[in-house]
Amino acid sequence: MSAADIGVIGLGVMGSNLALNLSDKGYRLSVYNRNFDVTAEFVRSKGQGRQIAAADSLAQLVGQLGHPRVILLMVTAGRAVDAVFEQLLPLLTPGDILIDGGNSNYQDSERRWRDLAARDIHFVGMGVSGGEDGARHGPSLMPGGAAAAWPVIRDMFQAIAAKVDGQPCCQWLGEGGAGHYVKMVHNGIEYGDMQLIAEVCHLMRRALGMSHDEMAETFAGWNRGRLESYLIEITGNILRQRDRDGSPLVEKILDRAGQKGTGVWTAHDALEQAVPLTLISEAVHARMLSARKAERVAAATLLGSAPAEAPAEAAAGQRVPCVDALGDALYAAKLVSYAQGFMLLQAAAANHGWALPFGDIALLWRAGCIIRSRFLGDIKASFARDPVPQSLLQDPFFAAELKQAESGWRRAVMLAVGSGVAAPALGSALAFYDGYRCANGSANILQAQRDYFGAHSYQRVDRDPSQHFHTDWIGDGAEVQLP
Repeated sequence: MSAADIGVIGLGVMGSNLALNLSDKGYRLSVYNRNFDVTAEFVRSKGQGRQIAAADSLAQLVGQLGHPRVILLMVTAGRAVDAVFEQLLPLLTPGDILIDGGNSNYQDSERRWRDLAARDIHFVGMGVSGGEDGARHGPSLMPGGAAAAWPVIRDMFQAIAAKVDGQPCCQWLGEGGAGHYVKMVHNGIEYGDMQLIAEVCHLMRRALGMSHDEMAETFAGWNRGRLESYLIEITGNILRQRDRDGSPLVEKILDRAGQKGTGVWTAHDALEQAVPLTLISEAVHARMLSARKAERVAAATLLGSAPAEAPAEAAAGQRVPCVDALGDALYAAKLVSYAQGFMLLQAAAANHGWALPFGDIALLWRAGCIIRSRFLGDIKASFARDPVPQSLLQDPFFAAELKQAESGWRRAVMLAVGSGVAAPALGSALAFYDGYRCANGSANILQAQRDYFGAHSYQRVDRDPSQHFHTDWIGDGAEVQLP
């Protein structure tokens, strides 16, 4: 085989499927896995008849590549990436391109971008979404890093990306850690979407007494309308799946959620950026609470708990309006989640000096990724307006949709509260919505308290906002203007 176009390091589920996707598009590959048996088996079986060469060392992989060398790492995020980089760097020459396609922290990508730039090696941090099927047939790709790398790799990665109306779900996002930052926010929104759907399922079962088939039919119907999305679709399929004894498989699955850290990173970064990412933060906290299974079981005995499911006959009469309300709540809360996610992207762009293409980011998520949803095109349209609305919640489309869904949203949250079924994401989204549209909120009390006990001062609504005041709360009540 002549010189390979790209080297792929790491032949796990994602790495091997991306390699096959690249091969399908006519690219020649050299592949390496730290366990050569994995490499050899991959080339012998899935790679048979393809232009894929096995490398038994990093040196051999580098030697099999054309110039400039393009190397894609699909290894575990963190120290493993740095370790492979350290082994590769002595083998590379200026102008070579190293791409980290794992779920790396964007701050690590910022560091690697700077460090490699000093050696004239082009670093790219590329978020990859879509799971196994996406990697194999068309993922959503979010690249950022050294701009000089993009003209070299653009055609290759746009060729393997998912397409919508002929447009690839792969666009350059900016320098440094921009690509992995966008992927982090994507994953945070994914956490929120999944939690919202789980809460709605829980309410269907425990508050309305719906069967799994009824729930599946509801999700199938929703997926034909405004809630059309990948996660809605697969939830309907999950609810239909039966275990060997004929019972719903989902009821046999332990209710203790795992997480790999990207949701936590998103929530933490929102605190750093002073962005009220309430829904995604609640989704992260819900997973943390789910992990305390033994503690929850003990608390259910001590404190009592809502019934495992509502009596079917008791709930049947109220199902239709309640199910419609749940649909409204799910839709409205999803809109809030995306709005919060783009608030975070906008704040990060300003703070890091990134020129993030917000509308294009929405288009990147229309196919090939976990959070693909019908209304992503409406997000693109919002960022094309002149002027751009301050928030998606102030966009005419989103404002109208939220107003239409508001009544059902409130009924759904009241159903949860009245039934004793936890719905933290649905509830926090509604609280954010109410807080966001409140022109005069409760923070005046907070400012008075802060001035009372700490002399932190306050501003007045009837004075110049640049002026600050302090009251002698426990003395004569005199107010003074501070210099």
